[in-house]
Amino acid sequence: MLSIVDYLIFSGLMFGIGTMGIAINRKNVIVLLMCIELILLAVNTNFVAFSRFLDQTTGEIFVFFILTVAAAEAAIGLAILVVLYRQRNTINVEELDELKG
Repeated sequence: MLSIVDYLIFSGLMFGIGTMGIAINRKNVIVLLMCIELILLAVNTNFVAFSRFLDQTTGEIFVFFILTVAAAEAAIGLAILVVLYRQRNTINVEELDELKG
């Protein structure tokens, strides 16, 4: 059986990978969105681990709200990327410096 330390180490690794992905790769918007999702999943792992080991459902309820916000963020972010790609034929962050209509 896994202990809470195992879950926290796994969550810390996911959070670190997501943070390093944002810090290292600032060119591709899709990779940036994926790193943000990885950070949110790390937080969700912490919530589920603590709610399981404390025998409370509060953490699991927070996970549902976070997943809802993450799904909306992904849908809106991808819609913005599609519009930007159609107008400029690139999703490179450095070339998307002005966003006026």
